Amino acid sequence: MKKSKLSVGIIAIALVIFTVTSCKDNKQDEKSAKEDHSEMNHDNSDGHHDGEKKEMAMNGNGASQDILNDYFNLKDALVADDNAKAKDLGATLAKSLGNLDVSNYTDAQKADLKDIIEDAVEQSEHISKNDIDHQREHFKTLSNDVIDMVAITGTTTKLYEQFCPMYDGGSAWLSINEEVKNPYYGSKMLKCGKVQKEIN
Repeated sequence: MKKSKLSVGIIAIALVIFTVTSCKDNKQDEKSAKEDHSEMNHDNSDGHHDGEKKEMAMNGNGASQDILNDYFNLKDALVADDNAKAKDLGATLAKSLGNLDVSNYTDAQKADLKDIIEDAVEQSEHISKNDIDHQREHFKTLSNDVIDMVAITGTTTKLYEQFCPMYDGGSAWLSINEEVKNPYYGSKMLKCGKVQKEIN
């Protein structure tokens, strides 16, 4: 019995070390990837100044641009550990989602978008009413909804699907910047995560 408890303890410690190490490795990978990327793409080497320009270049109608703009602002509020701002932006995003015009899509796409938007509105409303820990829980589902929406609506500007292996068994989000700033941990583990996919 003692041996099995000891084995379980050793395995648990090994998993924690592996996960923390993977986040540290990801930081180094991101740094080198960012350096490579900045040589190729001079337009978005500084995400702080060109964020608005990128957000307005999204494909599709004005409502889908508004959704992405509000989503990125919400993500930034969570990165900054700003509960009050995230509440306001959750309410704003819920309204933007409700304004999405799906009339130009196929019947199948309309049905998918209706389900996606319905769930995303619910998540946004929860974010508008809760503390930051609960906001982050709902942001995970909201991010999956927005990723699914972009798969249908498309984008003319490069987006980065990023992934944190440590939060809730692994959680994704979208960013307009390649540099990882983790909305699930904020200042606790700001750089934990990696770019897992580029969406053009």
